[in-house]
Amino acid sequence: MEFAFAPTEPRSAEPGLISWDGPALSAVFFDIDDTLIDFSSAAQQALATMIGRADMWPLWESVTEAHVAMVVAGGIDYPNMHRERTKVFLAELGADVDDDGAARFERRRAAVMHEGFRVFDDVLPCLDWLRAAGIRIAAVTNASGGHQRAKLERLGLSRFIDHVAIAGEVGAAKPDPLIFHSACAALDCDPGQALHVGDRLRTDAVGARDAGLTGAWLDRVGMPTDLPSGVHVISGLEELPELLVCEFARLGAPAPR
Repeated sequence: MEFAFAPTEPRSAEPGLISWDGPALSAVFFDIDDTLIDFSSAAQQALATMIGRADMWPLWESVTEAHVAMVVAGGIDYPNMHRERTKVFLAELGADVDDDGAARFERRRAAVMHEGFRVFDDVLPCLDWLRAAGIRIAAVTNASGGHQRAKLERLGLSRFIDHVAIAGEVGAAKPDPLIFHSACAALDCDPGQALHVGDRLRTDAVGARDAGLTGAWLDRVGMPTDLPSGVHVISGLEELPELLVCEFARLGAPAPR
């Protein structure tokens, strides 16, 4: 996969030439699951392996989202959330298990899932390009910090990431502006100097836009939808360099302080 765009220089303001006083880009933020890493394929296969059927993924997602909200609200920690989530899910299938049974199920499911994780083919060329352009990189995720950091390290992505913003650690989950602003603070940039990319239109792209960042929706499958105003859409990360060159006056410029 080739990236044809090189880091740009500030546009000339010499008489007779067009200049643009647009913002300088300091940082790009990425969602992790299903943006950098193919999470859903591995997770769906692992769940189907555990329960012997492939039609329960929507229920698993619904139960998971409800329990992650409890973590963000401070009502439960991630290890207990994983166990309680599994108990609720299995109860919906008519299987009542105790804490030990839920923990065993979760360990086996996680082991199968982790074996199936892979980095999307367009990720490493994109991260290499951003590094060459002098742009700082953050990961912004609503999932468990321990799991996400270990996943980034195991798949060779942590060397690119300057900061990881975790919803449970920040105390706010996407699309809350606070989690985006926490990443901006960590990388010492203003929201207007950052772009966030994620696979969820409302949670990632619209949430970033509403927080004052540039929001980009990564729509790998071409979902039909009305795109909200002020939000960009790309079908793969190979399109990100062109978007950045078009939207920002300078790439990799230091944030003014």
